[in-house]
Amino acid sequence: MAEIKYFGSDNNGSFVRPLNYTFPAGLNALTTSINYLVVAGGGGGGSRNGNAGGAGGGGAGGFLTATETLQPNTTYTITVGGGGNGGAGNGENNGTNGSNSSISGTGITTITSIGGGFGAGGTNNGASGGSGGGNRSQVAGAAGSGTPGQGFAGAGNLSGLDGGGGGGGAGAVGSAGTGFTGGTGGAGVASSITGSSVTYAVGGSGGTYPGQNNGGTTGAAGTTNRGNGGGGSGTGSTGNYFGGAGGSGVVIISYAGSQIFTGGTVTSSGGNTIHTFTGDGSLVSTVTAYSIN
Repeated sequence: MAEIKYFGSDNNGSFVRPLNYTFPAGLNALTTSINYLVVAGGGGGGSRNGNAGGAGGGGAGGFLTATETLQPNTTYTITVGGGGNGGAGNGENNGTNGSNSSISGTGITTITSIGGGFGAGGTNNGASGGSGGGNRSQVAGAAGSGTPGQGFAGAGNLSGLDGGGGGGGAGAVGSAGTGFTGGTGGAGVASSITGSSVTYAVGGSGGTYPGQNNGGTTGAAGTTNRGNGGGGSGTGSTGNYFGGAGGSGVVIISYAGSQIFTGGTVTSSGGNTIHTFTGDGSLVSTVTAYSIN
């Protein structure tokens, strides 16, 4: 196959495709097929203090994985969502939602994973999000809902007692609190895009009520760059206990062969090049070649 290169100076010593340039008939860009994983930040768990019971766990960040075709000589914007804050330890407080993660750029529809919903401490229901947050204790019924294709709903307390509901995960709904025991967070989903299996987007556990005149429990923080939800706190009669913060998200891009993009932390596995973004950045194509049919 013959190869032709088209250059136009941008007056800065580099070469770019001119604005609004269209390829002549038979001239095609050498596009790259990628696999991607986009995980948003997890929601923060709620807090309950002063002999009030357990709070809801935060929902996991939205989880998206699929394939896409990227163009040569193009820059793609990568956004990695932060985890939500846990509820403050001075009463009954909700956490906050996690932030979205995304890939955007010319020639593709923006890929956006939705931040996880907060776990409830001060309101009845956890928030909706990529996965939904859990209810605070003593509230039966629905919690925050998940985003279809990205995650599942949180849970409440089936008995209407003092265990908070678990936040939803990318793989399953959160478990309801039973009696005084908080529900577990919904299961995450494993991905081997980096070359080894890692589980992402697990929901935060609901807070357990330890009983009157006993100490409380601080919610567990979600794992960094996994998009896990934060756990809800559970308290007795004294002390201030915080909900757990949600884990930040991650964006991972993998393609066959040697490196033809810059950006993120670059590794290789099984003949693939892998770009891992744990914070905002840019994926920049270094390909400027085109083919003739």
